[in-house]
Amino acid sequence: MTISEVQNAISEKKICVLIPTYNNEKTLKRVIDGVLDYTGNIIVINDGSTDSTPKILKNYPQITVVSLPENKGKGNGLKIGFRKAQELGYHYAITIDSDGQHYPDDIPVFVEALLSEKEDVLLIGNRNMSQDGIPRKSSFGNNFSNFWFWFETGIKLQDTQSGYRLYPLKKIPKKFFTPKFEFEIEIIVRTAWKHVPVKNVPVKVLYDPAERVSHFRPFRDFTRISILNTILVFITIFYIIPRNFFRNFKKKSLRKFIKEDVLESDGSNRIKAFSIALGTFIGLSPFWGFQTLIVISLAVVFKLNKVLAFVFSNISLPPFIPFIIAASLFIGAPFVSGESDFLNHDLDFELVKNNLLQYVIGSFILATTVATIFGLGFYFFLNKVNPKQG
Repeated sequence: MTISEVQNAISEKKICVLIPTYNNEKTLKRVIDGVLDYTGNIIVINDGSTDSTPKILKNYPQITVVSLPENKGKGNGLKIGFRKAQELGYHYAITIDSDGQHYPDDIPVFVEALLSEKEDVLLIGNRNMSQDGIPRKSSFGNNFSNFWFWFETGIKLQDTQSGYRLYPLKKIPKKFFTPKFEFEIEIIVRTAWKHVPVKNVPVKVLYDPAERVSHFRPFRDFTRISILNTILVFITIFYIIPRNFFRNFKKKSLRKFIKEDVLESDGSNRIKAFSIALGTFIGLSPFWGFQTLIVISLAVVFKLNKVLAFVFSNISLPPFIPFIIAASLFIGAPFVSGESDFLNHDLDFELVKNNLLQYVIGSFILATTVATIFGLGFYFFLNKVNPKQG
């Protein structure tokens, strides 16, 4: 695209460029000048800078500047910037860091990618973190973030930490809960949970230690990010995955759901059979209260079918619990010389507590046996129904 084509597209699509800044006097002017080559739709959030940033911004009366009295973090600055952009009538915001690592001449990359999409999309610049000159700690942090984003959303990206992004302002969440660097993780995960596509686009990156000022505090900010990911994983397992499962189930007939989401879902029949076996094993094992967490985690680690694993982990539904308890205690009795006559007892958790070792041994044997039977049985069944995926 030519510069004039990019400028027209930015105007038609109502795109602004949002620049959060804090004490980046060495590079701020260069970033703003570069963006002005493409658009004057610029919003700068001066997040309580104490250097010459205010003086630099006075030289740009044509752009929108929001000055905050004190520094409260990049996330807080972005939230304020998004609200300001929406107030001004913009539909999209390209965010670019003011520390000089991003090249304004990559703006056309985002514009072209947006124009090629048929729906709103959240775009993240892929900086190619494997190239020479990228600090090892930055590459590690990005890989760490990529893994958890994939776990929480099912979307595989090569770069989830780049601040060079295009946000669909009407599709991002209205409320946020994090104020600093972890905000950029929260917003992409929660936007993906709203079924908005999140994709990478290739961008250049410059790491110049002589002029780049980073405000990332490794220990404190990494801890905040880890806590956020822990919360997001918990929500993913106990809310998002069950929600998506039941939404898909409601949208389709039972026959169509089984055919499309189970029998013809990703993975071979072998993978599906292993997924069923895993779900059955965890469902019958003595992991009360943690079965969903364990089965989804293992399904992700071993790249199994999460839907099938989750469904079969619910084999221990309340109506079946007395039978599972009785079978486990009966099977475990010979190994501990325990009691095997339970007809005169209530089959409840009090009985389990009084015969805990017997129950644990028996339940693992029961889980292994039933999981093996289910796994093999469904493997042969799936091969008959859909032999092409064997």
